[in-house]
Amino acid sequence: MTSLRVEHDSMGEVRVPSEALWGAQTQRAVENFRISGRPLPPAFIRALGLVKQAAARANRTLGLLDAGVAQAVEAAAAEVVAGQHDAQFPLDVFQTGSGTSSNMNANEVIAALATRRLGSAVHANDHVNMCQSSNDVIPTTIHLSAALTLRRELLPALGHLRVTLERKERELQGIVKTGRTHLMDAMPVTLAQELSGWRTQIENGVARLESVEPRLLALAQGGTAVGTGINAHPDFARRFCAELSALTSLAFVPARNYFEALAAQDTAVELSGQLKVIAVSLMKIANDLRWMNSGPLAGLAEIALPALQPGSSIMPGKVNPVIPEATTMVAAQVIGNDAAITVAGQSGNFQLNVMLPVIADNLLESIRLLASVARALADSAIAGFRVNQAHIAAALDRNPILVTALNPVIGYEKGAAIAKKAYEQGRPIREVAAEMTDLPPEQLAKLLDPAELTGGGIKGGGGG
Repeated sequence: MTSLRVEHDSMGEVRVPSEALWGAQTQRAVENFRISGRPLPPAFIRALGLVKQAAARANRTLGLLDAGVAQAVEAAAAEVVAGQHDAQFPLDVFQTGSGTSSNMNANEVIAALATRRLGSAVHANDHVNMCQSSNDVIPTTIHLSAALTLRRELLPALGHLRVTLERKERELQGIVKTGRTHLMDAMPVTLAQELSGWRTQIENGVARLESVEPRLLALAQGGTAVGTGINAHPDFARRFCAELSALTSLAFVPARNYFEALAAQDTAVELSGQLKVIAVSLMKIANDLRWMNSGPLAGLAEIALPALQPGSSIMPGKVNPVIPEATTMVAAQVIGNDAAITVAGQSGNFQLNVMLPVIADNLLESIRLLASVARALADSAIAGFRVNQAHIAAALDRNPILVTALNPVIGYEKGAAIAKKAYEQGRPIREVAAEMTDLPPEQLAKLLDPAELTGGGIKGGGGG
């Protein structure tokens, strides 16, 4: 059996596992919230450590915290930031809505570590939590953890995907294929043009994320319990943001209005919405890849994705588009996370939102999943797919919709009749058009050149 020690808090005695660094308040939460078995993400815990580290520095420079105590707290918090004590943060995501339990978990663990280091008592509330409240610490940690994970994981991953798409565009520049609208044959496009649409989706996604950053870098810290700043030094917020900026190389600033920063989670909801847009973009790209890869005999078979693993337990030789499929599932999860964050964001009453842990968990999961799958999609699907040029060319040659280019010369009605006959007889459009118009062969060849048609404009009419 695990040996126990007795800890005290304002409600009395609590028995805590002897090896645990946490104290009474954390232990009560461990016992109260046996719900999912899922702790808050490491990125959140490490950001919480950064908050405590920056707060200790700020309190020391403001002359509020003894230098020895402050240095011990800073050093202990740095160990949390480094991930040395992740096992000491067991609390369930589904806990008190303010995240007070997780804030006290950090306070108690850091106080225990600092006490060992200093050789005298460091108090979880009076020292580690000085000038702070869970009500400003947890919203601050949500912003901080999201900002860091975006900068370190998602934005680089999206940049990698964009570069991979750009490289593939150049590789496929001269390949013309049948365009599709409503999943039906349409006017031709180049594969490079098709991929340029995907690339632009990713570029727009990056721009959307960057547009949220000014609000994400504005922090609730200093608002304390209700937004008035009670028990916080007037210069604490400014000093805290300066210290946190030095620790992270991100330009954090105090929130413009603490009442908004504590009571609402609008920036988290906004960021989640932008993550949802990126998920939608990845879903579109992944499904296009699945369609283009379909076959290899009875589908579109325009491309062959890299063969990564056997695709069936019963059908030998079957290979499936597993990375695009994984991408669509990530997209579905992120869209679901956004729904949860949206509901949670509505759950602010008066001076505090009370669904902060679930916002943190879902937001960080969305960022992490999108970052991982963007790299997988780039490296294991897009970079290595091969183009079935012969199959693409054969389909393009028989595409009746090419007759659209003749509209300025022969009119829509005549063009429709040519397309209908070509489709019914399964013949190339150029051959049928030669029979049904008096246009000379060389003019038809020029007007119906698929590569020429990908450049847009009016062919054979007044527009050149």
